[in-house]
Amino acid sequence: MLTKRRWLAAGAALAVVGGGVAVAQTATAAPTPHRCPTLQVSKGWYGDNRAKLQKMIDERGSCSGAGGARPVATFDWDNTVVKNDISDATLAWMLRHDKVLRPASWKATNKWLTDDAADALTKACGTSVPAGHPLPTSTDTDCTDEILDVYSDEKTSGGKEAFAGEWNHRRTVPSYVWITQLFAGHTPQALTSYAAEARKENLAAPIGTEQTVGTHKWAGYVRYYDQQRDLIGTLQKAGFDVYIVSASAEPLVRAWAPGVGIDRAHTIGIRNLVRDGKLTTGVQGCGDVKDTHGEVLTYMDGKRCWINQEIFHVKGAKAWQQQDRAHRPAFSAGDAETDVTFVGDATAGHLAINRNKTELMCRAYDNADHRWIVNPMFIEPKPRKADPYPCASAGYTRPDGTLGPIHRADGSVIPDQKDTVY
Repeated sequence: MLTKRRWLAAGAALAVVGGGVAVAQTATAAPTPHRCPTLQVSKGWYGDNRAKLQKMIDERGSCSGAGGARPVATFDWDNTVVKNDISDATLAWMLRHDKVLRPASWKATNKWLTDDAADALTKACGTSVPAGHPLPTSTDTDCTDEILDVYSDEKTSGGKEAFAGEWNHRRTVPSYVWITQLFAGHTPQALTSYAAEARKENLAAPIGTEQTVGTHKWAGYVRYYDQQRDLIGTLQKAGFDVYIVSASAEPLVRAWAPGVGIDRAHTIGIRNLVRDGKLTTGVQGCGDVKDTHGEVLTYMDGKRCWINQEIFHVKGAKAWQQQDRAHRPAFSAGDAETDVTFVGDATAGHLAINRNKTELMCRAYDNADHRWIVNPMFIEPKPRKADPYPCASAGYTRPDGTLGPIHRADGSVIPDQKDTVY
């Protein structure tokens, strides 16, 4: 129940003295202040960022007494709530434990995978293992290296392009799709269990740890950011409905999100189609885009679509559009281009974790609505970007992948921005 502000009415006693009137007034009590929960972690917040976040909580939380529907907060996951990438961590664990199943056809795993990549994977991983059975990637470094080259470099070990064709660059990335397609054949529950094993290993490893996967050096640790765990918990206590919206596969996020108090119902990630209880290479669509092979992900404009569809129940083509203020998150946080659309949609606060990602940082530093908050990474922050961000010429990624100027809502162009928070 919302607290109502109460005032004590001033009373007046009138007395007639010697033909005159004397007025005696009682004191007026001060209004009873509303109490919103307070952020507890101060270390790691740049400048007055913590105070800005607290002000936003005090103004928009249901603790403020403002009334109305519960405000929504949306967070990206990898490198926003945690340091490093849980998709990378899980894939590394699976490769080291022989959990990737050989597909019947590498070419069929991903619609954009090139013939060169399919041939390289077939040659490196062989055909002696029956389709649907585990590849011996813990010992077969050629196979492991080829998988990692295709995924992380988007090239074969021989330097040929791994993905080609056309796709909407504001809705998907072929390599992001492909890593989820490597999980095909497992049940969602099994994939969550693998992510949980990777979680234990990566949380136990010291900060800065590298692991060897095949012959590749790979990040070997993950950490929850104490600042973000505190922020999420404080938002929840203040009455915000807090969601994770990640470009990692949703079964992976389910293994990690409870560590910051987020349940399954508040977790949105890439959702591969399930057939006979097992994950397939198909991917759920969004809005007016039907189930696909990955043409739409929780990526860039796709994150807006999934937020509109799953949280605000906006259906069809309208889910791709920015909604009215009552049907948008009050607060959002992210670290990269994949997050720029939904973070920009927030009405009360936008938190940008600075990883030197151009489109996000251009909008954050431009600060058109005076509600952007820029913070360095809480662990191993990036150094200052020497050159200004090319916002006015090459900051915006068009659907066809070409770059152009970033425009504000009023149509004006954002000028190049210097990197000042690092």
